[in-house]
Amino acid sequence: MNNTDHVSQNIENEIKSNDVMLFMKGTPVFPQCGFSARVVDILTKVGVKFGSVNVLDSDEIREGIKQYSNWPTIPQLYVKNEFIGGCDIVSEMFESGELLELLNTKGIEVSPS
Repeated sequence: MNNTDHVSQNIENEIKSNDVMLFMKGTPVFPQCGFSARVVDILTKVGVKFGSVNVLDSDEIREGIKQYSNWPTIPQLYVKNEFIGGCDIVSEMFESGELLELLNTKGIEVSPS
């Protein structure tokens, strides 16, 4: 197993271990970029529990997640193993009510504030 496979495996394990998983810069408590902070804010408003990975902790993960999703930017949101998108897409889905609908459809517990 080469390093790329190993990184993909780690990423896949993270995605599978949480119904809602956010790959971000920083942590939910201390986001280190505005886009990551915005997505954390949205997920908090929707009232959904989510896991997160700080891509700044590992260059391998930071590069690996971009290849894994074929998406060039961070943050990246996954719901039930499915790549949803980055900050713009998540923001639009939140504004339109689509995000809440998606979470409900996937049977994920939410408690909007």
